[in-house]
Amino acid sequence: MESSIECVSYSDGMDEDEISHPHPYAQYSSSKPSHNINSGNNSNLTGGLINPPTSVHELLECPVCTNSMYPPIHQCHNGHTLCSTCKARVHNRCPTCRQELGDIRCLALEMVAESLELPCKYCSLGCPEIFPYYSKLKHEAVCNFRPYKCPYAGSECSVVGDIQFLVAHLRDDHKVDMHSGCTFNHRYVKSNPRDVENATWMLTVFHCFGQYFCLHFEAFQLGMAPVYMAFLRFMGDEIEARNYSYSLEVGGNGRKLIWEGTPRSIRDSHRKVRDSHDGLIIQRNMALFFSGGDRKELKLRVTGRIWKEQQNPDGGACIPNL
Repeated sequence: MESSIECVSYSDGMDEDEISHPHPYAQYSSSKPSHNINSGNNSNLTGGLINPPTSVHELLECPVCTNSMYPPIHQCHNGHTLCSTCKARVHNRCPTCRQELGDIRCLALEMVAESLELPCKYCSLGCPEIFPYYSKLKHEAVCNFRPYKCPYAGSECSVVGDIQFLVAHLRDDHKVDMHSGCTFNHRYVKSNPRDVENATWMLTVFHCFGQYFCLHFEAFQLGMAPVYMAFLRFMGDEIEARNYSYSLEVGGNGRKLIWEGTPRSIRDSHRKVRDSHDGLIIQRNMALFFSGGDRKELKLRVTGRIWKEQQNPDGGACIPNL
């Protein structure tokens, strides 16, 4: 699907600049080495001997998926262990010695794990926390230092990384529009809009207040009604996102719609934000009315502003920093 966009973006002290870009879709993937659980040749076997683990951490590593094991930890009659998820995948055969697994729990290893305290797996990214073994996994799912997922909405991109890495990735690999400044003025154009029920326009990234923000615009079905939606996401955590606010305005023919809100963190997926309707929503008939003319072409001008909230030292409430 091709979407034509004309983008006009300006920041304080800058002239308007018209830019026209196509809408490329790119695919990226990232994966860890896989283990063939059905192969008779196992990497743990060398000359018929099994390489012994060198640490407790290795003892708790599943030989199939290489993830840490949590109860119930299973073992075969020869004492080889694996996690409960992989037990269902190996058809009741030990991946190490190929003997039948049965239903034997390795209670000793589960008790050893309970006595351990380990650093967060994102310690190399700056997390200083240390947790009991069984609490570690829960923390890592919400750790503020965990990598971010690529916020690009035009493809199922699996790239992850820190903010600076993702900014470079969006610019170099997805070829998104990059702008500086806290105000913007975009014109979204689409021919034959009544023939398109779902469309995603090129993502735009703004750099202001030392942070990065993603502006999304797309068409989709809301119930039985076709709508257009614009919203902003913050490239950082939710707590940081609350320090900022933004407004979006669209109009024409003497009418206008205005939206004000707090940008959502890119921790929340693009689809989650869209499906929560947390943004400026324009019914298609209203969008075509704003477009003027014979209503056969979408020509929406969306203007907006991002500002930082200041903390009130007396009452603790946020006040706009204009």
